[in-house]
Amino acid sequence: MRRSTIVVSVLAGVGGVAIVSTVALFVWLAYTVSQTMGRPRAMGGPMWVAPSGEIAQRHEDYGEARASFRTKLLRAGPSPQPLTEAARIPAGTQQITFHSGELQLAAHVDVAPAHGVKRPAVLFLHGGFAFGGDDLEMPQPFRDAGYVVMMPVLRGENGQPGTVTMCYEELDDVFAAADALAALPYVDSERLFVAGHHAGGTLAMQAAMMSARFRAAATFSGTCDARFEHLAYTPFDRSDPREFEMRSPAAFATSLKCPLRLYYGNQEPWAATPTSTTVDRARRAGLDVDSEMVPGNHMTHVPESIRRAVEFFRRSSTAEATRPE
Repeated sequence: MRRSTIVVSVLAGVGGVAIVSTVALFVWLAYTVSQTMGRPRAMGGPMWVAPSGEIAQRHEDYGEARASFRTKLLRAGPSPQPLTEAARIPAGTQQITFHSGELQLAAHVDVAPAHGVKRPAVLFLHGGFAFGGDDLEMPQPFRDAGYVVMMPVLRGENGQPGTVTMCYEELDDVFAAADALAALPYVDSERLFVAGHHAGGTLAMQAAMMSARFRAAATFSGTCDARFEHLAYTPFDRSDPREFEMRSPAAFATSLKCPLRLYYGNQEPWAATPTSTTVDRARRAGLDVDSEMVPGNHMTHVPESIRRAVEFFRRSSTAEATRPE
């Protein structure tokens, strides 16, 4: 009888361990899936493949390279990223429309300040390929520091017209939004900055490589190497390395036309190497570019990183900007 009791106890203990292990496995799987569905908050999901080696460096100007390149889309249409949560709209913002070529697109911008003095402005480009959730709340530290913030919704996103090309033709929308922001009577167009999170960070860097109109640029977990992007969101021919290069700021780092700071979380190992590559290439060309690794993951590092960017922008506002022709 005692031997049977011991056997039953051992089996019960083994069964308990198995149950606990199974529960732990399901919890881990649920967390992993949550990190790879909807807006890509952290790379490394099942559709992501780590590239080998650094992306090729191109020595021509990015604008000139774009003039001779035409992207080849294998899928033409709206963003494949679903909108999982409607955008929360902070008080003191308004929705406007602007034209990007033949497209009429939406943007959210802060209303005019009561005192009527022109203020510096930040064109903030949201992460991912759909606009929603906390996107408009993310740049709040810029507002708190006295900047007018505009966030455009780009082509093909949220039911808007146009085809998503993943950080390529969307750059036309970025410059059209910058024109609309600079034209606001309460914006100091001489103190215009560009910033962005994740895919928006890529676009911010591309904008800074195309034009000297921005006083400075900052990115938060910006993708410097498009090969690290979520494969489900690539509508172009992935067999052509040039397609990735044209979407990778690291490939054209020497084209940057304003000071740039790249911020990323210390829990984002995927960001370290391409960010370092971008900084190294730019600095060898004598450009004012640097990066900072900030405590946190893809989302939690952003508030502190933006606070650091505010100080960087303030220094850039008071310093005599040296902008390549």
